[in-house]
Amino acid sequence: MEIIVIILGAALAGFVQGLSGFGYSMTAMALWAWTLEPTLAAALAVFGGLTGQIIQAFSVRRGFEWRMLWPFVLGGLCGLPLGLRLLPLLDAQLFKTVLGALLVVFCPLMAFAHRLPRIASWRCMQGPMLRIANGLAGLAGGAMAALGGFSGVVPTLWCQLLGVARDQQRQVIQNFNLTMLAVTFASYVATGFVTPGMLPLFAVALPAMLLPSLWGGRLYHRISDVAFRRVVLGLLTMAGLAMLVSTIQHR
Repeated sequence: MEIIVIILGAALAGFVQGLSGFGYSMTAMALWAWTLEPTLAAALAVFGGLTGQIIQAFSVRRGFEWRMLWPFVLGGLCGLPLGLRLLPLLDAQLFKTVLGALLVVFCPLMAFAHRLPRIASWRCMQGPMLRIANGLAGLAGGAMAALGGFSGVVPTLWCQLLGVARDQQRQVIQNFNLTMLAVTFASYVATGFVTPGMLPLFAVALPAMLLPSLWGGRLYHRISDVAFRRVVLGLLTMAGLAMLVSTIQHR
C-alpha cells in the first residue's frame, strides 16, 4: 500500500509541477501525509521537487534574471535553518495539522491571487524596499522548504501580488525552488535526516514522476494553466480540510 501511495503522489505531483512550475510538495503531501511518516514524506517531497525542478530547468527554460532573483535566494538561505530546526519536532498528528493549515490557507490564496490587489505601483515598493520584501518572501520560502519542500508557495503568491509577468515569474520561482530544494536536500543528507532505508523509495518515486513532469511541461507551452491550477488547488484545499478534521477527531 505504501508503494502505491508513493507512486500515485509522485506522478500527480510531477504533472502539477511540470504544468504550473510549483506545487510538487503540496500535491504529493496531500496523499502521503495520510500513510507515510512525516520524516519520510518530507524527504520524498524534497527529493521529488528537486528532481522535477532539474527536469523543468531543461524542458521549460525561462531565462535567468539574477537581479530580481538574488533577494529571494538570500532570504531563502537564511530561512532554511529555521525550518530544519522545526522539522524534527513535528509528530505525525502535528505534521498533518500544520500541513492541513498550510493547504487551507495558501491554496485558495494562490488560486485567486490574480484577483488580489497589485502592489507593484506602490511608491514604497520600489528599489531597496522591494528587494527587502522579496527577501522576506524568500525567507518564508526557505523555512517552508525545510519543512517538506514547500519553497515556492509564499514567493509565488508574492510574485502574483507584484503583478510579475507569467514567464518572468516562472523563471524566478523555478530558479528559487531549484536552489532551495538542492540546499535542503543536501542538508537532509548531511544531518542524517535521509537514511539508507529511504533510498529504495526514492527509486520508486523518481520514475513515477518523470514522464508526468515532462507532460505537464509540454502543456505549459500550449494551454493556460489558470483553470487547471484552480481545480488542483481546490482539491488540495479540500485535502487540507480533511487533514484538519482527522486531527481534531484523533484528539
